[in-house]
Amino acid sequence: MVIAQSKRLRQKHSTGLNVVDPEVYDLINREHQRQEDKIELIASANFVSRAVLEATGSILTNKVAEGYPGRRYFSGCEYIDKLENLAIARAKELFGAAYANLEPYTGSQANHAVYLTVLKPGDRILGMDLSHGGHLSHGAKFNMTGKNYDCHFYQVDPDTERLNYDRILAQAKDVRPKLIIAGASAYPRTIDFQRFREIADEVGAYLLADVAHISGLIAAELHPNPINHAHFVTTSTQKTLRGPRSGMILLGEHSAPEFARKIDSAVFPGVQGAVHMHAIAAKAVMLKEAMSPSFATYQRQTLENTRVIAEDLVKKDFRLVSGGTDNHLILLDLSEKGITGKEAEELLASVGITVNKNMLPYDSQKPSVCGGIRIGTSAITTRGFTSEDMHCIADLIEKVLSGKPTAITLKTVQEEVSRLCRLHPHIDSIYGEGETN
Repeated sequence: MVIAQSKRLRQKHSTGLNVVDPEVYDLINREHQRQEDKIELIASANFVSRAVLEATGSILTNKVAEGYPGRRYFSGCEYIDKLENLAIARAKELFGAAYANLEPYTGSQANHAVYLTVLKPGDRILGMDLSHGGHLSHGAKFNMTGKNYDCHFYQVDPDTERLNYDRILAQAKDVRPKLIIAGASAYPRTIDFQRFREIADEVGAYLLADVAHISGLIAAELHPNPINHAHFVTTSTQKTLRGPRSGMILLGEHSAPEFARKIDSAVFPGVQGAVHMHAIAAKAVMLKEAMSPSFATYQRQTLENTRVIAEDLVKKDFRLVSGGTDNHLILLDLSEKGITGKEAEELLASVGITVNKNMLPYDSQKPSVCGGIRIGTSAITTRGFTSEDMHCIADLIEKVLSGKPTAITLKTVQEEVSRLCRLHPHIDSIYGEGETN
């Protein structure tokens, strides 16, 4: 009897998802098809390699581990420790860091750990205004950061729509923050981390560089690395780094001796519990991939694709915030087109082009509507889209967003989207048998 029950239990746990839960299996397959059939232009989106996907879905999800290598609260961690140490070593090598903590579940939690390390409730933070390109975790009033700290915000210059470091310095002198945050989720230009450090030093503040969007570019040496300027560097790992949905914290040689132990404690047990070892493994794979020559080639193509689509849209009489881009994303101001960001997002989605509505600097629209959209090329570059494809995509965007497109126009655009997607079948090439990303 007991043996029979044990056998049935083993069979149940070895049965595939399609049998155990057909509803979930069906929804995953539908999402699989959506990713295959759509042109993904959300700047924070990307597609992981088959190897990263395998690590993320591995049996490591079964292992409970709290603490750090050699300092665990559970036994049975001999291989887990080796794996986490491997990931740490790769992160340090890739970014030139003296310390790396890969346990944060997200980039936002990495930020919260830094706050816990150097701030007390009520301390002042100076970060980028959310509507000017900042992030929720940089002090938004409805985020726990805004609830716990006295948050102030710098904005882009109203004329250039770029960071004006002299103005930021003047504001920092007035605010006297304990922490300054350099980094953004929707800023299309290069960030001068050295200048930010000079500002921080002048007012006696710590500097946090949140490179969630640009860490892949930094890894490929296509954007300045803040590791020798900022006291703390944080990033999510699923965007330009092309890894699992997770985060990490890095310290340079100048910061590690002072803050390494404090950061460890702030992450665990400060802001989270047990380690997600399947994510640690996936990050280790991601970091190895990011060290390869092909990864640098990919990032260069991402920049080229962004440049081409940006220049084409300008030629088609679209206005770009700051006039262009230095990285993987652009902000399209639609106010002169008589259409809101929300309307543009919905129209493009109806033909298979996925973007997100986005606030613009000095936007007159409310956040649920927005005056523009954010466009990024990381995901489609992973999929194999080229500069020539960018010309086609710019044409499609113009047809949908210029004037009132007819049903025939929308149908024609949708057919062209399908044609482009069939030319670059990313699901097959990344996750199928044979070629991997």
